[in-house]
Amino acid sequence: MSDRSTNRAYLSLGSNIEPEQNLPAAVRALTSFGRIVAVSNVWESAPFGSHGANFLNAAVLLETELSATEIYQQAIVEVERQLGRVRDPHDKNAPRTIDVDLSLFNHDVFEWAGHRVPDPEILKRHFVAVPLAELDPDYVHPTEGRRLADIAASWRSSPGLVGRPDVRLR
Repeated sequence: MSDRSTNRAYLSLGSNIEPEQNLPAAVRALTSFGRIVAVSNVWESAPFGSHGANFLNAAVLLETELSATEIYQQAIVEVERQLGRVRDPHDKNAPRTIDVDLSLFNHDVFEWAGHRVPDPEILKRHFVAVPLAELDPDYVHPTEGRRLADIAASWRSSPGLVGRPDVRLR
């Protein structure tokens, strides 16, 4: 994990409770922890492994002096708290106001408190890969050696992923 230099944190966002309000609110809240360099488009998909309304997903590239651990302990916890995230210990896929995940951090590879970076979901879920690729298409996945644009390209024509240009993150 990197030290006190400027770090690049690639954050994946998702919401299926008032997502049109909660995704932009999450982006605004993240500005307290660094500088937003890029935001993706918003994408809609059916809930994966859960019930409830469709999810809206997006991604944010945050330049920050925070370490990856501090992002988990401070930024993610605070943004999810501000937006009323409730975690159901019996249903990890329950509907939520906001979900913030650290998907990539610089070009680091690590595990912290059960979280893996790079997030394995990048390779498994279109709603994670496509928004991240919009942030930095030439970023080379640290363990796969493939550009994010190439990873996302295999998902772009997948059914069930719909662009939502009506939802603006900033």
